[in-house]
This record gives sequence, structure tokens and C-alpha cells, in this order.
Amino acid sequence: MIFDHAGTVHASAQMEHEQIYPSPGWVEHDPVEIWENTQRVIARALQKSAIPASSLSAIGVTNQRETTVVWDKRSGRPYANALVWQDMRTDQICRQLAKDGGLDRFRQRVGLPLATYFSGPKLMWLLDNVPGLRQDAEDGHALFGTIDSWLIWKLTDGQKHITDATNASRTMLMDLQTLAWDAQILEIMDIPRSMLPEIRPSSDPDFYGTTQINDQTITLCGDLGDQQAALFGQTCFLPGEVKNTYGTGCFLLLNTGKEIVHSDNGLLTTVAYQIANDEPVYALEGSVAIAGALVQWLRDNLGIIEQSSEIEVLANSVENNGGVYFVPAFSGLFAPHWRSDARGVIAGLTRFANKGHLARATLEAAAYQTRELLEAMRRDSGVDLLSLKVDGGMVDNELLMQFQADILGISVVRPEIRETTALGAAYAAGLAVGFWESQEQLNKNWHAQKTWQPRMPEEQKEALFAHWKKAVERSLGWVDEK
Repeated sequence: MIFDHAGTVHASAQMEHEQIYPSPGWVEHDPVEIWENTQRVIARALQKSAIPASSLSAIGVTNQRETTVVWDKRSGRPYANALVWQDMRTDQICRQLAKDGGLDRFRQRVGLPLATYFSGPKLMWLLDNVPGLRQDAEDGHALFGTIDSWLIWKLTDGQKHITDATNASRTMLMDLQTLAWDAQILEIMDIPRSMLPEIRPSSDPDFYGTTQINDQTITLCGDLGDQQAALFGQTCFLPGEVKNTYGTGCFLLLNTGKEIVHSDNGLLTTVAYQIANDEPVYALEGSVAIAGALVQWLRDNLGIIEQSSEIEVLANSVENNGGVYFVPAFSGLFAPHWRSDARGVIAGLTRFANKGHLARATLEAAAYQTRELLEAMRRDSGVDLLSLKVDGGMVDNELLMQFQADILGISVVRPEIRETTALGAAYAAGLAVGFWESQEQLNKNWHAQKTWQPRMPEEQKEALFAHWKKAVERSLGWVDEK
């Protein structure tokens, strides 16, 4: 996206890349395809905006956070496809690591439980399974990064191997206090330190160096993992402010300020952002693996709809869910459960149920999972939220937004700019070069577009949620350790 000082979008271009599923539980991306698509997206955005590259003040990067890439710094070629955050092939690695200290073995230092979600175990798997990679890593030839590191390395023609604190906090390899790679964890996971990128602030005039676009030299100086970028784009700069992003998954983040808050209720502790020459700001996060991806599943795997946008019309064809609940534990259950043994369940089916009920249950699943996260967040933080800022592709769905307000019992607020992930990356880059003077100026750019108020009776709301929890119980224990 290309923005002006007022936060107006002058052009938008969507990156498209295909996920590869080589085996059940395996999800990959081709890093070369991601880089080629990035180049096309930049070109399309400039063409749409009619703004010359010479007018660009800075570029910010945002990315899928835990997706893991390794490449040869001599040739620039990836050793293998990138392991996507949903990839589950590291389940046995995580179980093995948990034998000494349990799932929370590293949580006090890194804020994360041992789970297939995070990058460290994915890197372990690649080192152990890609021919020649281990030796190249030990010889100093192999580099690791999340997608931001890979793109920055390509954009700077191999001059910068860096990441920011938000992305590094999702690897399970960074100490939250020091914002440095943890030597003990690297030793336990047998990961050579030379593979890892330098950790820098999220908004920093010296962050990336520069890149060439249409023969123009442009500063690269902003980098945030996608969910932290959405928090930043929603201008949740104060402790207690919260946003929820409805994308492939569902991600609820609460700003906890300069304080590291460890969760007792299944949430993650993560870096929210860091401005250059300032202390990091932290967040509590609830991560749900499958939200919008469930709509895609109805479209691509079952053929119930042809376009994702048709889900709302189909769901509105029935008055309620007809007693049907869909627990989309395709990759196990993330927060607050952290159960890799869970699998997807459709519960409550009768002969009365039809595809309209299944469509409604699909949308409601995102709202129920968000309530689970919000309740965990209340217990951890002691903050009673009065409203929820929302963003992401699913927030165009009016039925879902009303149901979300109903099942939470609080107002749900959609901003004028809904793609707040790209907006947050732009804000971070713009702050670094003085395009925007302060976070206070960014606050003035944020405007609500629509608000939904709860209107469902309390008894009905609680009955629906009780049945959801019952359906979740049915999803557990489907996969045994073998």
C-alpha cells in the first residue's frame, strides 16, 4: 500500500502466493515465488498510484511471522520451501523438548509455550532433514529468517540480514528482557548462532539500509510482524488497548506497555513494537490458527461456495446455527488450549441441518474463539474491555461482526482503513524518517467507520457459548502421541 501524510491509501496491491501441502499437517511456501510476487506488488502499487518512486519517503515491511526460511548466502537460493506457521511436522520435536521441563520450559524467557507454531523447532527440523544444510550452517554459509528477513535480504541485494524485535519474539529463540538471541536455547536446539539475523527496532532510520526501485534509492526502515503491525496500525499505543485481526487465523493483542506480562491462561507474551532509541513495548496475544481459512476450506475443499464473499449470504439464509458447531482444529488448537492432539469437529448435526447452518457455524467459530481469547486476557490482565477494535478481511462480514458483539457483550469497532497490517508497516517506516512527527499524529489519523452494539439476551449468549465449549471438548485427544 502507498499512503500519504493523512493516511489516505493511494494504491493497494495484494500479494498472491500458493501454499503447498506435501503431506497431512505440512504447509509450505516457495520463497522464490514470494520474492517474485513482492516485486510485482511494488510495481503494481506504483502504477496504480501514479506516484513516481522518487516521491517515496520510506518503505516498511510486514509479514507472516513464524514462517521459516533458510537460504544459502553465497547463491541466494533457498535450501527448501519455507515452513509456514501452520505447519505441524515439528510436533515430535516439541514433544521431545517438553520432556525436560514441560510445554512451558522456555516460557519465562521467550514468552511462548513449546508448540509447532513457532520458528525455532521448524529450523531444527530443516537442519535435521535437508541434505547438506547442517554442514553449510556450521560452516557459516546458511542463513535463517522469517519472511521479513528473507525479503529485506533480497531488497538490499544481500547486504542486510536483519529482523525486528516483534518477529524475533516469535522464534522461541529471543530473550524478551534483553532482545538478544538466547545462547542456552540455541545450544539446546543445536542451532548455529551464525544463521540468525541481527535484531533491530521495528521503526529505525538505520534499520534496513536502502533498496533500488525504478533506479531510485529508497530507505527501508520499518519492520513489524503482521499482527503487531495491525496493533500499530490501529494506534493501540497505550497499555490496555486491544485489537483483533480476522484473517487466515484470528489474533487478539493487548498492549501491556513496558511491562512483560506472563500469562497463566494460555496466552503468549510477545514484543508489540520497538521505536528506535526507546524501550520495547510488550503485548499479550491470543492466537487462533483457523478463522478466515475455514471459509476458504468451505470454498476450496467442499465447494459449498464459489467466492469467499458468498459465505454471508448463505449464512443469512437461516435464522440461526440450527444447533451446529464447527471447531476448526485443522492444525490442533492454539490459544488458550495449546492442544496439538485436537482435530476439526462438526458437532450437533441433525437431518434438519443444511449448508446454510454450516456456513453460519463457520462464521460463528471465529467469534467463539475470540471470546475464549478475551476471557483469558481478562484473567491475565485484570482489564475489563468495553470495546474491541477489529480489522482484517473478515470484518467486511456484517453478520459476523454483529454476532461478535453479541457473544462478547461489548461494542465492536471497525476502522475506516481495514487493512491495518499494511498501515502499521507504513506508520513504522514513516515515523523513522519524520514523514509523521509522532504517535500522537497517528492517533489523529485513526477513525471509526462502523460500530456494532450487543443486542443478544444474556441467557441466549451464554447458552450458545456453553455448547461451543462442549464442541471443543469433542475435538480433543483425536491424535495420540504415536
